[in-house]
Amino acid sequence: MRSRIVFLGTAGNLSVVSKQARSSGGFVVQVDDFQMHIDPGPGALTNAALCGINVRGHTAILVSHAHLNHCNDLNALITAMTLNGLDNHGVLIAPESVVHGTAHLKPMLQDHFAHHLEKIIIAQPHKKIAVENIEIHPLPATHADPNALGYKLFTPEFVLAYSGDTSYTPELGEHYAGADILVLNCPHPGKSKEGMCTQDAIKIVNKVKPKLCILTHFSQKMLDAKPLYEAREIQKQTGVQVIAAEDGMIIDPVSYAVQLQQKTLNLFASDNQE
Repeated sequence: MRSRIVFLGTAGNLSVVSKQARSSGGFVVQVDDFQMHIDPGPGALTNAALCGINVRGHTAILVSHAHLNHCNDLNALITAMTLNGLDNHGVLIAPESVVHGTAHLKPMLQDHFAHHLEKIIIAQPHKKIAVENIEIHPLPATHADPNALGYKLFTPEFVLAYSGDTSYTPELGEHYAGADILVLNCPHPGKSKEGMCTQDAIKIVNKVKPKLCILTHFSQKMLDAKPLYEAREIQKQTGVQVIAAEDGMIIDPVSYAVQLQQKTLNLFASDNQE
């Protein structure tokens, strides 16, 4: 299998998800025979099918926290990938809140579907996890779900860091250090106190200096401001290639440089025609 990152949706908060102003469903990472579905929010199954992803091929599901826009389709996805338990397989990696709930959150994983999986791993910050030849490092995140996490994936071909939902802290740059590709949930344009914003992203990217930063998880305010413009501003101030994810976008993480240069030129051209 060719290495790919496939964005099934780029919707951020529930306002955007409920209107489907952008699709939702998380994203999929494929490396050799390894296939991981990250944050399967609403529409994960539908958008996987539209993008030609066979969920039966999933090796693992990775969830960052227990909010609907990140794991609404978790149980449905488990059903589809295991033929409703006839072929028990796959690993779920998720924080405590997703599997067992918290004082304020009910568990998102239902007991019936939990038995369909080969293994469930409760992820905790800095406790390394190995699935086949992929090493996964859960990272701290600051969010309404106290167990929320980001993740860093070490594959044989590249290192990918995913922020999950988090507010900015100076330590984030250290957590994401060494990533070739940084997938940053950046819901807010400009400068904002509501959560991760463009100005926060600039500080993080300047510190991490990945080969590529991909913005996703957009709020309505970000959509109104146009994510492409915000990505340009981050790239201008950091010197790092930054793109705004689109629904259905496919990235080749190994040889992306030439492809993304062409994609960026195409986006600029279409933008100039407005």
